[in-house]
Amino acid sequence: MDANGSAGRGAWATGGAVRRALALARAGAFVAFAGIAAPGAVAQAPAGAELRNWYNDPFFALSSAIRDCPLPLGPLMSKAEADDDAHYRVERGTTCWLAHKCTKPNSYLYDADIAAAIRQQLQGDAMLADTSVWITVQRRFVYAEGCVSAGFDSAALERRLAAIADVEQVFVRVTPDPRGALPYKTRAQPLAPAP
Repeated sequence: MDANGSAGRGAWATGGAVRRALALARAGAFVAFAGIAAPGAVAQAPAGAELRNWYNDPFFALSSAIRDCPLPLGPLMSKAEADDDAHYRVERGTTCWLAHKCTKPNSYLYDADIAAAIRQQLQGDAMLADTSVWITVQRRFVYAEGCVSAGFDSAALERRLAAIADVEQVFVRVTPDPRGALPYKTRAQPLAPAP
């Protein structure tokens, strides 16, 4: 408590987060609080829904040597998912600036420059020979998804991507077996459970 008997801004923000989480839980939406997801509460696109890149998040092929590699879902989502995600994108996007970790007012504003730097530094790189890797950039997070040859050094790719200016986090989800269980969602099966 502060000198005025108030619990302070931090307690108010936490209380607001709890109230929002409870409201979402009552509505049957996906709830994640303290790292725990509500069982069975996973938001997915309804069957037959049009999937689009509603927010124009950068998504591109970095390499394409493995022809039968399933195309990742990338930033595609249904209109309902985009509408549901809108508030959280604004909130997550501005948190970086409010925390004085970004100079731009929204962390999504970095994504196009990050994507351009990835293309410039890695497209055609010898380390990506015999791979089919797609890149998605969202909120300074980089997702590398696709198929690689046996013995591919995923950690080296992660380090190269993480070294690019303004990248906050990197997720490398690749497999040497395009016919086996995939570590990412695909366009062919967008409703499959998340790996």
